[in-house]
Amino acid sequence: MPRRCTVCSHPEVESINKALVAGEPYRSIAKRYEASESAMYRHQENHIPTTLAKANEAEEVAQADDLLGQVQDLQARTLAILEAAEETREHRTALAAIREARSNLELLAKLLGELDQRPQLNILISPEWLELRAVIVGALEPYSDARGAVLRAIEGVGNGRA
Repeated sequence: MPRRCTVCSHPEVESINKALVAGEPYRSIAKRYEASESAMYRHQENHIPTTLAKANEAEEVAQADDLLGQVQDLQARTLAILEAAEETREHRTALAAIREARSNLELLAKLLGELDQRPQLNILISPEWLELRAVIVGALEPYSDARGAVLRAIEGVGNGRA
């Protein structure tokens, strides 16, 4: 007969579950609730209620939504300042508001995942690729049909064709 989980039968199981879901170290939770670290680990792996885990995810989503709302509010206020500065012909203030609005838009795009900040690498102009291409084409010199097929394939990939 399998042993009963000591954490599940602990009187403070809800508090332990919250601490585990929050990512607190097993050692500190075990010490606080007078249990073993291995029991904490096994409990987290096998018995944490899914609803508690989902509740933590929902809280993170709510925080992200709040951050997004704050940035959107900031953008609206920035645009109001820009409009007021344009009406009063305060050009320096208007330009500062434009800079802030641009920064706000960039931040919004990042938060919404609409701005790809990964570095772009064009392999077709990299010296390593050009050297490798020359080696491949040179090695295929005695095989004119294969050489032509490889060159066509390489040019096709460079033009966006597979």
